[in-house]
Amino acid sequence: MSEDAPLSGGPKSPHAEKARSTQAAPARAGLRAQAERLAEALPPLLVEAERVANTVAQGVHGRRRSGSGESFWQYRRYRAGDAAQRIDWRQSGKSSKLYVRETEWEAAETLWLWRDASASMDYRSSFAQISKKDRATVLSLALANLLVRGGERVAVLGSGIPPATNRMGLRRLAHHYLSDEESQPESLPPGAHVPPYAAMVFFSDFLSPPDKLAKALQPYAHRGIGGHMVQIIDPAEADLPFEGRTEFVGVEDPRRLLVGKAESLRSAYHRRLEEHQDALRQIARRLGWHFTIHRTDRPAETCLLSLYGQLADINRTPGRGTAAARQGG
Repeated sequence: MSEDAPLSGGPKSPHAEKARSTQAAPARAGLRAQAERLAEALPPLLVEAERVANTVAQGVHGRRRSGSGESFWQYRRYRAGDAAQRIDWRQSGKSSKLYVRETEWEAAETLWLWRDASASMDYRSSFAQISKKDRATVLSLALANLLVRGGERVAVLGSGIPPATNRMGLRRLAHHYLSDEESQPESLPPGAHVPPYAAMVFFSDFLSPPDKLAKALQPYAHRGIGGHMVQIIDPAEADLPFEGRTEFVGVEDPRRLLVGKAESLRSAYHRRLEEHQDALRQIARRLGWHFTIHRTDRPAETCLLSLYGQLADINRTPGRGTAAARQGG
């Protein structure tokens, strides 16, 4: 090597250093602005999620789940892939079907969450104090809080973030929810990989066409994944309380509708909403999933308490909706 050649790690040109500093300044400014936005929004949502979780935790106990514990839990139908030594021949001898003896859950298992981040979720009418997206965030983080306290693992679908097992993990999930990168164009869950026989909870207004939603959810149910759909709606969307001359503006499209008497649409609107929600219930029923409606003018604790209790039922159902999903096509 020539003596005039600069060694690696040696002195750098002050001009090159200045150029790099100038180029990095906008990037640092952008990161600072993003951090400030996150710092401003994060504490209130985390505090609210913690409050909701604490309220619900006072009235519930830990969930019992099937897994690798020694205490007997339940019998279930034999599934392809189960080891032959797990078959309980005495129980199977009572019928023409094979049954596996499951034990009480002790090992940590991951539950997957998804919160709709499309434009329609930003809606908040004057009849509610919180937007649909913020309520979904609070419910998701509060549920994650409860599950992590119980020793379970919680992950956000499609985020690439490791499952949360402690408070630091919960904070990472919160930052993901509040980052600009988490926004999405459609109200449909992503087609991400989830291990078979896992469990999922989706928070959305589910205003997409039911056939598109069913197509997005069926691959999960076909793999034996249990799920719960929580439809979050604003009271104005539920009741259509407007009177007189009203202009309706599309959230995810540019269309506008000017109506002379908004109250004249109420009956037809309610029928259309009920039909849509019935279609969502049918989708959940075919998949073997749960479906819940939550209004943003109602307490978050009520929804979380019901949801937390129903999660245990997801894993107590043999096959977790796989057969129902296949029958429903």
